[in-house]
Amino acid sequence: MSEELVDANIHAKLARLGTRVLQGGSVTRAEAEDLIALESSADIFDLLAWANRIREHFKGNKIHLCSIVNAKAGACSENCSFCAQSSFHQTGSPRYGFVDPEPVLEAAAEANQHGVTAVGLVAAWKGLNEGPMLDEVCERIRELKATGQTRPDASLGIIKSQKVADRLKEAGLECYGHNLETSRRFFPEQCSTHSYEDRLATIGYLKRAGLKICSGGIIGMGETRADRIDLAFSLKEVGANVVPINILNPIPGTPFEKQPPLPPLEILKTIAVFRFILPRQEIMVAGGRTVNLRDMQSLVFTAGASALMVGNYLTTLNQPVAKDLQMLKDLGLDPSWDNHDFADQEIAETATAVA
Repeated sequence: MSEELVDANIHAKLARLGTRVLQGGSVTRAEAEDLIALESSADIFDLLAWANRIREHFKGNKIHLCSIVNAKAGACSENCSFCAQSSFHQTGSPRYGFVDPEPVLEAAAEANQHGVTAVGLVAAWKGLNEGPMLDEVCERIRELKATGQTRPDASLGIIKSQKVADRLKEAGLECYGHNLETSRRFFPEQCSTHSYEDRLATIGYLKRAGLKICSGGIIGMGETRADRIDLAFSLKEVGANVVPINILNPIPGTPFEKQPPLPPLEILKTIAVFRFILPRQEIMVAGGRTVNLRDMQSLVFTAGASALMVGNYLTTLNQPVAKDLQMLKDLGLDPSWDNHDFADQEIAETATAVA
């Protein structure tokens, strides 16, 4: 078969699959594997163009911005191989207990100043149980909610009872972040102190409490392309509302410190395939974008991203928020995102694995 015919066939296939998704259909796993296997830069940019059409069709030109506060740092009991805050790794990462109200409220005020929709409280520990710490967490959520400035989100690890999830909801929490991280197959390669099933169970408690789910993962840990496809379909099954895609930023002292970086086009292609699989979800580009994408960061929206983590990350720096806002302006995108957009009923209706 001639190279011209091969190119024409790929172009036609992308058009067929893109049109199907735009019309409310879906791609199969085999089709998604074909998309992520594309190697030619011309084919990849064709894929990005269709992902951009899908994003615009389902999400318009609005971009969700969120930020995080490291509410409890370091000395985590889990051995996640990517994490600078694990007590198993010698990284020199800061350590401190659960923060007082002032830093949280300051972060909320700064976020509101930049038009950031949500501030997430993130804690480096295994999870949250009933007791005094849950009381303190709920108080921080109530304080953040009372400002009326930004939506209070949280990522507080594994939850082992429905009562904990219900109390977070009662305190005013709207969305809980709990990444599946990777595929079920690859998960033991990046963490052995808790299981993939523990994470699925946590999402189940959260959904029954009526909380929206922010769940995604990290790419570039040494997983295969098939693992990334598995992750995307798992996120579709659990009905994640927001899907953060993090790109590994290898931290010295962690087991993944020598992991080679993914090429920027591989990252963009992965985002695009996630958009084909998850056309209605908010796909958020989060940690690692600055160091891995460099001057190609603006292309994440062409690849289908509809949300962006802004401000600094847990233990690494991001580019200034003002620069992100200018990037969105230059692209003709609108950061004034509506809180209700991600409460997508169609997502809830398609979730089957966790209820």
